[in-house]
Amino acid sequence: MPFVDTFVSRAGRYAIGTESPSGRRYLSIPVSNRLVDYEEHYGITDTQAQRFLAEPELARQFADACRARLHDDRLLTPPGSDRGVAT
Repeated sequence: MPFVDTFVSRAGRYAIGTESPSGRRYLSIPVSNRLVDYEEHYGITDTQAQRFLAEPELARQFADACRARLHDDRLLTPPGSDRGVAT
């Protein structure tokens, strides 16, 4: 799945973007396992994406909840057996 970031917050350690060609919106966070660094992508609505862009603190709070694995039901790609830890 090609993920295209449209906004990156270095301070908040998250990105907001669109998966093409489906057009689904996501918020991603960096994670790392013993072999590789990668991103987990969490599905969000267009409304959430717009709100997160307008209110970065809400996006950071959502990203923190993703780091705590509170939104695993929104993962666009299921984690593998060696799931990484949020960085």
